[in-house]
Amino acid sequence: MAEYKLLKTEGRAKRAQFATVHGIIQTPVFMNVGTAAAIKGAVSTMDLKEIGTQVQLSNTYHLHVRPGDTLIRELGGLHKFMVWDRPILTDSGGFQVFSLSSLRKIREEGVWFHSHVDGQKIFMGPEESMRIQSNLGSTIAMAFDECPSSVADRDYVQQSVDRTARWLRRCKAEMERLNSLPDTVNPEQLLFGINQGAIYEDIRIAHAQEISELNLDGYAVGGLAVGESHEEMYHILDEVVPCLPQNKPTYLMGVGTPANILEGVERGVDFFDCVYPSRNGRHGHVYTNQGKRNLFNARYERDPRPIAEDCQCPACRHYSRAYIRHLLKAGEMLGMRLCVLHNLYFYNHMMEEIREALDAGRFAEYKKMRLEGFEEGKIIKNS
Repeated sequence: MAEYKLLKTEGRAKRAQFATVHGIIQTPVFMNVGTAAAIKGAVSTMDLKEIGTQVQLSNTYHLHVRPGDTLIRELGGLHKFMVWDRPILTDSGGFQVFSLSSLRKIREEGVWFHSHVDGQKIFMGPEESMRIQSNLGSTIAMAFDECPSSVADRDYVQQSVDRTARWLRRCKAEMERLNSLPDTVNPEQLLFGINQGAIYEDIRIAHAQEISELNLDGYAVGGLAVGESHEEMYHILDEVVPCLPQNKPTYLMGVGTPANILEGVERGVDFFDCVYPSRNGRHGHVYTNQGKRNLFNARYERDPRPIAEDCQCPACRHYSRAYIRHLLKAGEMLGMRLCVLHNLYFYNHMMEEIREALDAGRFAEYKKMRLEGFEEGKIIKNS
């Protein structure tokens, strides 16, 4: 059983460490998203260690489709397959119930998909998701859920959440069975449950209270950052996070921007993940303490400075804005790789600063300073 140790609090913000079979996770933490067991942008697991990554996140559905979870099991599990000896979290495939809405049918037993790769019909329910994640041998497995749209009507959301609660009990039972098998890849695999309810706070709160009784290893808030406003997201967090166990890690799924993360930490969130740093990096958009830069901009054509002069990432230690812009314009993969490395370093380093601020009891001051430094979505125009 994992151990979650609360080291410090500041208001609702939590500074903790979470001991797992693959190492201790210092929280708050940002998890780098490697959907198909790799970060898009030619970033290796050796790179991830260099830039301070604690946890890597992979996708159950995508790895099940290709190369297949049974193949990964045969090769020793996901850690050995991708050469990563630190914690891995696998999401359950539940988000694909939302994102592949045109390719699926939801039933009580589970969900029928058509593969986005070859159109093949796939069935996934709570038991199947747990078996796939057990084959992968990840550190943390996510429960199988449905992520209803933030604009879905109340009756649908209530029915969906009730089904997700029933699915969670099935996930827990199957995970316990799988962990007891003599040949399981990771008999210490942990299970996080997921709170849903769109933007209906009463449904969210009731669901949080229900799943808290199951004594899981951690709890996630899902179904946010899928169309609602930032204000609505923050309000839901204000209402729901206090209803989840404070002696267990809390994970805000798929969020978000640097500002979102600061707001989430303030509300008691431990774990974050988002594709923004890698996706933006692949398009030449890089994060700095003053906002985002678009390196495709002509003003950087002769700029000898690094992406950020106060950054110690591999890209900024060696290369100029002018050179990286040239690579991007020429379609050279190295340009994309350097931007992704920079952005992931930026996120991981910001989380390190957040932990240091919490340790020192000055998170509120740090948050204010950071938010003043970069306006949400701002593209730097004069530096």
